[in-house]
Amino acid sequence: MRKVSAGAMGVADTESGDPEDLEQAAVVFGGVRPRLFGIAYRMLGSATEAEDLVQDVWLRWQAYDRATVDNPAAFLATTITRLALNAARSARARRETYVGPWLPEPVDTSADPHLGAERGEALELAVLLLLERLTPTERAAYVLREAFDYPYRQIADIIRLNEPAVRQLVSRARKHVLVERRTPVAKAEQRKLLTAFVAAARVGDLTALEELFALDVISYSDGGGAVRASRFPVVGASRVAKFHRAFASHFWTGVDVAYASTNGQSAALLSRDGEVFAVLTVNASEQGIDQVLWMMNPAKITAVSAPP
Repeated sequence: MRKVSAGAMGVADTESGDPEDLEQAAVVFGGVRPRLFGIAYRMLGSATEAEDLVQDVWLRWQAYDRATVDNPAAFLATTITRLALNAARSARARRETYVGPWLPEPVDTSADPHLGAERGEALELAVLLLLERLTPTERAAYVLREAFDYPYRQIADIIRLNEPAVRQLVSRARKHVLVERRTPVAKAEQRKLLTAFVAAARVGDLTALEELFALDVISYSDGGGAVRASRFPVVGASRVAKFHRAFASHFWTGVDVAYASTNGQSAALLSRDGEVFAVLTVNASEQGIDQVLWMMNPAKITAVSAPP
């Protein structure tokens, strides 16, 4: 395990603190940090908010009487989950006034395809969008069980419910995801469809676009009111194709395209003069591309960058 110093965690040693004790606290925290971020990100759909919560947990861990903690990993996971539950409730209220469609903030998964989890569950954007419809408690139970394989009894302790209630929450959430989401294509096919979409969209090829889409395809553009983007989802193969053709002649001028792994699937990073200004991806099933996701809010593309 790589040793993480207290200074690297953003906390300086103080006269009242034991430097060796703080170093050990940092080592313990560093070992579980990826998991803490993975839990918070899946709970909130925001890398920025997840990082804030991880930092909050570190500050709490530094100040806590750590000698009383028998299982630091469990203690820290409990702490971040409860903080994320509170943050998720606040986020729901904020998103009611969000300008245009809200999309999860993409994260780079090229180095860590599971983002600290034992499995890559609840990481793809299509699933994160579905999880937005769950209550925060349902979402927490689903994330802890499906992505991190926590026992039901431990989840019950974390979210302060009894075990039968937790089993019901997880079952309900699973059914929601299974019913609402079509079976996705393999990663290689998703990359192929994304590449074909970019090629057709660049030249405004209406026929090629329509052939790529499922009949009920939806295009979402998240500009957050900060940049020009459609404030309403565009629905239907014909409408979505015409929508992308309409701005092809001016939008793609001077745009460089690089491909990266975000949220466990291929995404196109669009840049001008070396600056990424949009992250584009598609979700697809056997019926074709079901969703076109444009992330253009500058505040929400900071967790990804174009490859060198």
